[in-house]
Amino acid sequence: MEIQDRVAIVTGAGSGIGCALAEAFASAGTRVVVADLDGPGAQATAERIRSNGGSAVAARADAAATEDIAALIALAERNFGPVDIYVANAGIIGASGLGTDEDWETILDVNLRSHIRAAKLIVPEWVSRGHGYFVSIASAAGLLSQIGAAGYTVTKHAAVGFAEWLAITYGDDGVGVSCVCPLGVDTPLLDAVRGATESDVRMSAASIVQSGSVIGADQVAAATLDAVAADRFLVLPHPEVLGMYRHKGSDYDRWISGMRRYQRSLRQG
Repeated sequence: MEIQDRVAIVTGAGSGIGCALAEAFASAGTRVVVADLDGPGAQATAERIRSNGGSAVAARADAAATEDIAALIALAERNFGPVDIYVANAGIIGASGLGTDEDWETILDVNLRSHIRAAKLIVPEWVSRGHGYFVSIASAAGLLSQIGAAGYTVTKHAAVGFAEWLAITYGDDGVGVSCVCPLGVDTPLLDAVRGATESDVRMSAASIVQSGSVIGADQVAAATLDAVAADRFLVLPHPEVLGMYRHKGSDYDRWISGMRRYQRSLRQG
């Protein structure tokens, strides 16, 4: 998709990957609605974009709430025009282990249902117009698995699956989809996991930082924009993830055994 002169909504854009994505799209000529539960964070991102000559408005919004998604779409239309690109970036790491029923409801809402609810509101309009682009910020945990956090692993796998379904179902109708699956990224989310007191959460953080280099959010944003411009589905800011994914698929039992060994080594460390 041509990025210049488009209109985009980016959720979770008050910091981290979302902030980098909003700024990168704006630098490429996209008019951006910056959304985040952290209202002041969203405002700060939008102000930086405007100070650099870009076009942006900000809103405090719950990316998992249908009414808030609808309000973001309406805000974009009032200020810039119909939405061309929706970046479903907002996400949480969730509880360690199996968690509670409440933990599951929360992480399913934020990491998965937010994507589904946004698509239900915006994809039919894209189909009628013959173009639109959905960007799912998932994780390498959606292709592999995240040690220590069942909710994160399950919802990121589901986000990848939903992105695949969108691409298959609506690709012939002009709807593009990119699914972004990084490993460790230097963001407040990773900082929170690293600084946790629970041993399982610290083990989860160790598995992230030891499995590959920790890269900047700007690198994820650059890879994402390249993929949107090229209409490419799978975005791997850490190229080594492809080798890991192929290894997993080539011998699932061997991969699970290796992951168990890796988990034991983290616990002993």
